[in-house]
Amino acid sequence: MQQVQVERVSLNQITTEQWDVRQAIEGCDRHGVSWISLWRHKIQEVGIQETKRMLQAHGLQVSSLCRGGMFPARTKNERIKRIEDNKRAIDEAAELGAKVLVLVCGASGDDDLEVSRQWVLEGIEAILPYAASRGVQLGIEPLHPMYAADRSVIVTAGEANTLIEHFNSAHLGIVLDVFHIWWDPNIMKEIDRAHGKILGFHVSDWKVPMKDMFKGRAMMGDGVINIKKLRESVEKNGYCGPVEVEIINQDLWNQPGDDVLVQMKERFIEHV
Repeated sequence: MQQVQVERVSLNQITTEQWDVRQAIEGCDRHGVSWISLWRHKIQEVGIQETKRMLQAHGLQVSSLCRGGMFPARTKNERIKRIEDNKRAIDEAAELGAKVLVLVCGASGDDDLEVSRQWVLEGIEAILPYAASRGVQLGIEPLHPMYAADRSVIVTAGEANTLIEHFNSAHLGIVLDVFHIWWDPNIMKEIDRAHGKILGFHVSDWKVPMKDMFKGRAMMGDGVINIKKLRESVEKNGYCGPVEVEIINQDLWNQPGDDVLVQMKERFIEHV
């Protein structure tokens, strides 16, 4: 297997949730990490213009902005509000020069999953022209099925690919996170199917036993995922951009952020 270049590593900001935007940007600069994925709730603490200024001052590029989506809702008015929030997220991504706005498509807003999935389709349809006008790519991120009730009804790469093929837009693609896709018996075929439409690749690991459904992601090498095999398949199908380390884990959040970045780079070289 070919080794991934460490220059491609990107800090997904949730990995250092204990840091604010300034600390995360300065930490990346100290540790030679030239890419960062920002979260909107963190940006709101300091403002979009100050975030942009700090990024430029430290020479960081934004691999993605997290997140858009969350389309399903029981009332039409609430669904309209979520469309408007997605448009604001598109504006933020454009202002920051983010390569992609990640879509976590949203939990079941109805007892009927098919209705919720239809609302996802309608939501993407409503924002896709605006994203194109702002030069922002939308990346559908399928989540593990255990999150269907509270985070996303799009739970397989196959579902995401079907949505992407439905719209056939240069501004819509897929974001593949190993934590969410490693288990899928069809994943290698679906990565091939997504050829040329892969907008992001996220890494962590699946440690057994998992102590917390939300904060259960582990550092690369501590779990069962064959990350290198998935990475090589993604590259074969056209994606050679930044690789985001996205680890939601309370133990990491309890550590000094600098220690997390040191370990992140070491594990990236060894296991990605």
